[in-house]
Amino acid sequence: MPYFTDIAEIQHQIAQLSQAQRVWLDTEVADYVTKSPRLSLIQVLEGSVQPTELSIADLCDRTCILDVLDQPSLVQAFIEQVMQNPAIEKIIHNASYDLRFLGGTTAQNITCTLQIAKKIPYYCLPVPNHQLKTLAAHLCNLTLDKTQRETDWSQRPLTTAQLDYAWGDPAFLAKVHTCLLALYQQANPDPASEDLETLARRYLQIQREWKHLDTELAHLKQRLLQAMQVQAISETPYCKLASYRRVTKKVQLVELLHLMQAQDIDFDMSIALSKSIQDQLGDWLSYLAIATEESVTWQLQFNHETDDPE
Repeated sequence: MPYFTDIAEIQHQIAQLSQAQRVWLDTEVADYVTKSPRLSLIQVLEGSVQPTELSIADLCDRTCILDVLDQPSLVQAFIEQVMQNPAIEKIIHNASYDLRFLGGTTAQNITCTLQIAKKIPYYCLPVPNHQLKTLAAHLCNLTLDKTQRETDWSQRPLTTAQLDYAWGDPAFLAKVHTCLLALYQQANPDPASEDLETLARRYLQIQREWKHLDTELAHLKQRLLQAMQVQAISETPYCKLASYRRVTKKVQLVELLHLMQAQDIDFDMSIALSKSIQDQLGDWLSYLAIATEESVTWQLQFNHETDDPE
């Protein structure tokens, strides 16, 4: 489990990583609860390994830690040679956080496992949240201990527990990423090979159950609203009343046009012509410079005679 603190060694590691096709990476940040957080470590697992064939211990052994605390030139070198390199896929969990320290919007070819997980429907990935720890437990039956996350990453030397934790994150990430890809593929198969009858029957079954629950939800919500108003209760441990006032200002279009002409106000705005307006204008439409926009919307319409999935 390599841990690099020497500047020359870190530069050499960055140069080697710049030749990779894929990396799983994570960061540790010092003073992250302050207004001046500092990047402490960059942990990288080079992506030529097969996570499914290796244990967490083996993946940790292949993960390198770059100690870049207060070394902006090394961080910049990593950004330029790795993060901004479009040929390298960078896999990060909750990438938006790490990118704050690793190039921001200049980083290219980023894969965020948090976003992949969010795109998988709940019935395929029934988890209370999409934290790496939660995904590791559900998908890989692995326990990720996060107790070291909030320790002091500005101290040197780092403790053995801190280093073990730092080595572990990319290893767990690689395992989770592999499982997420398989699950995403399962949840989004090739449309050309879908079983239409199975999909439709399942949809109708859920729709029927949902309609029953939806009417009950609407009824309970209305009863709560009325009861709280009558009892003059604005808030309970479960919900609260909130009122919104909307003020809409309307004016006759002719009056607005006259005013704008009188004040020499540029009126560069298109108006959608409803079917009713078009009918009223009739042949006068030909005197207008009309821009036509056309779109096609697809909808599913189920046959009533086959809406029973049983």
